[in-house]
Amino acid sequence: MAGIRVKILRQGARLPSYGTTGAAGADLYACLESPVTIQPGETMFLPTGIALEVPQGCAGLVYARSGMACKRDLAPANKVGVVDSDYRGEITVVLHNHGKKPQTVENGERIAQLLITPVLTPEYTLAEELSDTARSGGGFGSTGK
Repeated sequence: MAGIRVKILRQGARLPSYGTTGAAGADLYACLESPVTIQPGETMFLPTGIALEVPQGCAGLVYARSGMACKRDLAPANKVGVVDSDYRGEITVVLHNHGKKPQTVENGERIAQLLITPVLTPEYTLAEELSDTARSGGGFGSTGK
């Protein structure tokens, strides 16, 4: 895959970067004028200061950083953010504090990880019947019996 074009929108913004050679996700960094504190139960929009050119046929998926989620109770409010290939605005990470203590995020801190992945965009068509399977309409917990 070719490189991803990134536009810097704010002074001090950083390009996404991989923590190791085997990392699937590239770290996204907070681009803040000053530290922000997220109170317990609060959700805050944090700018990264960058815009991306996600290739056609792909999407950027914004996931939690495991250390931040497990150790500091901060994770994206929408669980997984989706950056469409035709979006050119600033990448913003919406962090929610799931914990009981206020958490302060510093400028330049790694706040999420971005994965670029291929996507399928099939057409949806109305059907009178669907093919039968062994599971059929069995829902939540039906396969654990």
